[in-house]
Amino acid sequence: MSFITGFKKNLNRAGTTLMQRTGVVDRTVDSEFDEEYERFKTLEKKAEKLTKEAKGYLDAMRAMTGTQLRISQTIGHFYDDTVIMGPGGQEYRKVIEKMDEETKTDMDQAFRSTVLEPLSRFCSYFPEVNEAVKRRQKKLLDYDAHRSKVRKLIDKPSEDPQRLPRAEQEANMAREMYEGLNSILIADLPKVVELRVPYLDPTFEALVKAQLQFCQSSYEQLEGLRHHFPPETDASDRRVDDVLQQMRELSICGNF
Repeated sequence: MSFITGFKKNLNRAGTTLMQRTGVVDRTVDSEFDEEYERFKTLEKKAEKLTKEAKGYLDAMRAMTGTQLRISQTIGHFYDDTVIMGPGGQEYRKVIEKMDEETKTDMDQAFRSTVLEPLSRFCSYFPEVNEAVKRRQKKLLDYDAHRSKVRKLIDKPSEDPQRLPRAEQEANMAREMYEGLNSILIADLPKVVELRVPYLDPTFEALVKAQLQFCQSSYEQLEGLRHHFPPETDASDRRVDDVLQQMRELSICGNF
């Protein structure tokens, strides 16, 4: 029985929506609610995008350190104990292995707990709000349908004198249900929007600190490899330019 009743209500609401689009039934407009709901939808869109991009950032960091690790492993095939740069190649691999491990453990855990989890928790409120908005829309359709019924009975009175009072009573009940839910949403939507401050401010700070820590740690560890390379001088720069020029002048010819 409840299924049939619910089905009939949904069918009636669909009919009301169609008649509103064709102008047969008036549509109640609440500019205050529309404004607050628009602010909420803007927040929802941006917060979900931020959550997606933050997750993408962590995935990118993991991919980058993983690629660095593979590069270091490949370079290791060129540098062993028999060449001058052998120790540098071996140390480079150890440094990259350490950076990759730190990204998988320390940074991954800290980033998830201070950035991704707060953002995901914030976004988890959105479906509940949207569900409440859907209930409000259903009550609004019911109210508009009852208002239209009352207006028709006033314009064209029924032979049954009780029809108009019953219709008015039903319209008043529908209005009270709609206005009650509408008032709650108008009061609560701004609160949800304001939640962005306690959620996003510390999350933004944690994001910056995570990036800073990663960059500082990477710089310090890679800086430790500097002694394996010749000092940067004008002569070394000219030497690199000479090698590059020789490479440009290379040509490969073959006789068939």
